Amino acid sequence: MTAPVVAKKTRREPLVQMTFVTVALFTAWHIFASFLWISPVTPLRDIIPAKGLLTSYMIPWFGQSWSVFAPEPINGNYIFRVRATVKDASGNEQITKWVDATLAEFAMAEYNLFPPRGANLAIHQASLLFGAYGALTDEQKKFTGQDFFTGDVWLGDLYDKMGGQSSATATDYIVQERYTDAYATQVSLALWGGKDVTVTKVQYDVGRQNVIPFDKRDDPNAKPEPYQPVITGWRGTIVMPEQSQSDFADTFVWAFNKSGQTK
Repeated sequence: MTAPVVAKKTRREPLVQMTFVTVALFTAWHIFASFLWISPVTPLRDIIPAKGLLTSYMIPWFGQSWSVFAPEPINGNYIFRVRATVKDASGNEQITKWVDATLAEFAMAEYNLFPPRGANLAIHQASLLFGAYGALTDEQKKFTGQDFFTGDVWLGDLYDKMGGQSSATATDYIVQERYTDAYATQVSLALWGGKDVTVTKVQYDVGRQNVIPFDKRDDPNAKPEPYQPVITGWRGTIVMPEQSQSDFADTFVWAFNKSGQTK
C-alpha cells in the first residue's frame, strides 16, 4: 500500500508578495485621501504631514470638491472672453471682436466621457481672478480698470499703483492677473497672430453669473442673475517661459471652430 501524496506548500516569490503589499497600501492610502478630500475641511487633514501633499495627489487626476455634493452645490458660471489689438505689416492697427474662451473649451468636453484638462483652463483661471478681484478694496479696483500696457514693466506699474508689496491682496491679484493675461495672449496669438500680424495688446472680460435660484426654477418670469465682472483695461502681452504656442493653437483653434464661433 502506497502512502498518500501530500502536496507541498509553495512559497510565494518575494516579488509577488511585495506587489500585493504595495497594491494594498496604495489602495488604503487612496481611499483615505479621497475621504479627506471629499469631506469638509477639518483638522483631520493635519494627519498628513507634508504640506500640499493631499492637494498635489488629488489634483488634477482625482480633483473633486465637497461643493459638488453639498451643502452648497456649484451655482454659477464663469466667463472668460478675450479681444486684442493687432498690427499688420503696414503698421495699421485694429481691434478684434470679443471671443468666448470658456465656450470654446466647453466644446472639448461636450459629449466627451473623458474630457481633457484643457476643457477647463479658462473657467479655472477666471474663478481665480474673480476671487482675487473680490478681495480688493474699492480704491484698488479703480486701478484695475485702467489701461496698462506701455513698456516692459506695465504689470509692475499696476502693482505699485495698487499698493505693491505692502498689500497682500494686491500681490494675490497681480499673480492671477499675470496668468490671466498670459492665457489671453495665447488665445489672441492662436486666433489673430501670424507672420505679418502682431498682437500688441489684449483685454479680457472675466466674470461670474449665478444661475437662477433653485426655488425659482419653475418661475417663467424669473430673471437671470446679474453679471459680476472683473473690471480690467487694456494690457500688454505676456508669454510664459517654456510654453508651446503652436501646440496650444492646434488645440484651441480646433475647439474654437467646434464651438461655432467666428473670429
